Amino acid sequence: RFCLPLVLASLPMMATGEQIPPALQDSWGDFWLFRFFVNAAGYASIVVPGFLLIQYFKRRNYLETGRGICFPVIKSCVFGSEVKSVHQEDGSLPPRAEPTESSTTRQVFKLLFCAAGLQASYLTWGVLQERVMTRTYGATEKDPGEKFTDSQFLVFMNRILAFTVAGLYCALTKQPRHGAPMYKYSFASLSNILSSWCQYEALKYISFPTQVLAKASKVIPVMMMGKLVSRKSYEYWEYLTAALISVGVSMFLLSSAPNRHASTVTTFSGVVLLGGYIIFDSFTSNWQDALFTYKMSPVQMMFGVNVFSCLFTVGSLLEQGALLESIHFMARHSEFMAHAVLLSVCSACGQLFIFYTINQFGAAVFTIIMTLRQAFAILLSCLIYGHAVTVVGGLGVAVVFVALFLRVYARSRMKKRSKKLPPGETPVQKV
Repeated sequence: RFCLPLVLASLPMMATGEQIPPALQDSWGDFWLFRFFVNAAGYASIVVPGFLLIQYFKRRNYLETGRGICFPVIKSCVFGSEVKSVHQEDGSLPPRAEPTESSTTRQVFKLLFCAAGLQASYLTWGVLQERVMTRTYGATEKDPGEKFTDSQFLVFMNRILAFTVAGLYCALTKQPRHGAPMYKYSFASLSNILSSWCQYEALKYISFPTQVLAKASKVIPVMMMGKLVSRKSYEYWEYLTAALISVGVSMFLLSSAPNRHASTVTTFSGVVLLGGYIIFDSFTSNWQDALFTYKMSPVQMMFGVNVFSCLFTVGSLLEQGALLESIHFMARHSEFMAHAVLLSVCSACGQLFIFYTINQFGAAVFTIIMTLRQAFAILLSCLIYGHAVTVVGGLGVAVVFVALFLRVYARSRMKKRSKKLPPGETPVQKV
């Protein structure tokens, strides 16, 4: 009984060989690996009974024999309509509406609106994310204050607002007839929760610029997941740009500054958490891509995933008793409550801006805007929180963003070329 806590308490120092920040030394229960397994156990307490129920209804052939008031709910959750949509060019997004008789000024205004909305939402979200996870609340001259440590509660706050916004949008606008079994959203939901948790938790060990660059390099695992999950093929330029991104990230991570701030030191735990974020996020995008073979809109996808995300996170928080603890932290620190609510608003609004931008201007323009956002996020974080970046590190950042822009350019050229192919030929799938 006593060995497990001792082992878990010693793992951070054995793995990293560095001084653990005081906020992480309060108890072995604050170590990220322990929290990860506790959270996973909470999700399993919901997933396992759900899996057994699904198998039970399928074995009983409930679709043929079921009756009663619960039949529509069980049919939607377990079986769906099983009607898949025709093949789409993107596979993950509905064909965007081409502007008809729209003036250039109107289109420029729309583009500026989309760019400003995306930049404001996600830059604010990034600054707040770093503030919540790395700074204390309630600090005075006599009291050092306290840090908020439960990343899962922040994930829950983000998901509950996204679920509400998507639900209202689906209720107020006309949507395609839903056909996917609801339980299939749970796979993307679990990986999405875990990727978000890793992203928040990693900020306790690494700097925000390092996290942004790591997120930019997720192209590589996305390609690997695409081969494993969707059996996709890729062009030579995709492998080349992926290699350039990995080189740039390596230059940034291996660069060192003599007076580097303690918060910018990349730790072993931070690298592991970033790896977890990239793997889970890569699975999420590929699983959602497979789900889009059913006839659904992006907002329906947002609603379905967030339904399960709210269920998993609130269930796990209640089992741990962490929900009330986080609410009490909110009550003690009104500034934290404002930050948590604003984080959720930025996340939900950002998702709506994503859908609108892609629908109006396509994925290429959206990717360029978001790539610029990542560069601005690094600059903003360095200015506000004083992160030091060396010359080699700066060159690494430049290599990453040059590779990303090359990727966008090459993809747009390939799409133009694929439109000119003879009717019998099909282009290679891309990410």
